[in-house]
Amino acid sequence: MHQEPGSAIEIRAFCTENYGVTFPLMEKISVKGDDMDPLYKWLTSKQENGVMDSEVKWNFQKYLIDENGKLVDVVYSKEKPDSDKILAWITSR
Repeated sequence: MHQEPGSAIEIRAFCTENYGVTFPLMEKISVKGDDMDPLYKWLTSKQENGVMDSEVKWNFQKYLIDENGKLVDVVYSKEKPDSDKILAWITSR
């Protein structure tokens, strides 16, 4: 949906200049469509991850992956990163 039209270099510069980001950023990738990144093919396909099918619906969707690399759950955008559900999952590890 062209929500982040800049290149990876432009995005990094924007985040550094506006938010003081100093940590490494992941590269910009496609999460839908014919050019979907292999990571998202794995995350969204039960045939690949062995757990569930899901659809990338919107920004800030979260995938919970355990310490063994197994997909556990998908949490959609309306759920905040510090929600009770997510914090409980993290602290139960």
